[in-house]
Amino acid sequence: MNPSTQPIPCPEGAAAPVVTRRQALIDNLPYAAMILLGAAIFAVSPGPPLWQWLSAAGYVAYGVLGAIWIMLFVCPWCHFYDTRLCPCGYGRIAAKLRAKQDGEDFARRFKRHIPAIVPLWLLPPVAGGIAVYREFSWLLAVLLAAFVVNSYAILPLLSKRYGCVKCPQKDTCPWMGGCR
Repeated sequence: MNPSTQPIPCPEGAAAPVVTRRQALIDNLPYAAMILLGAAIFAVSPGPPLWQWLSAAGYVAYGVLGAIWIMLFVCPWCHFYDTRLCPCGYGRIAAKLRAKQDGEDFARRFKRHIPAIVPLWLLPPVAGGIAVYREFSWLLAVLLAAFVVNSYAILPLLSKRYGCVKCPQKDTCPWMGGCR
């Protein structure tokens, strides 16, 4: 076994679960759904068709770049970088983009760089809310509702109760509340 893929002991010595590619894909579905729903909101909002498609494409690009940002500026500091223990699978991709860094700085890096992707949760409801107020559309209203349910309920719930709960680094992760 490659040293970078060997299991790293959990904080209290418990066995760390290996995350399969299938599991990482499942764990990333709510994020992917958020990006697709957000893009759909921009695509069906009233306005010139060119603006609709450019804003939708820009939002998708921001979602992809946001994930890459996390891989570049957070993952290299994670203790599970380049292992099959990373709950979202980003750590394996990050290893192809940047060298491993000191894991003691993970919590600070996480807190510092997560705000870079926060607008992904804010832009579609704001833009879609304004659009639905100005020119009501059932399609837009349903997309907005689906975005809100997925992004503000399903994604955080699945992350904290399913993906993150299995993470061996959850005790030191700001998202799980281990580092206050």
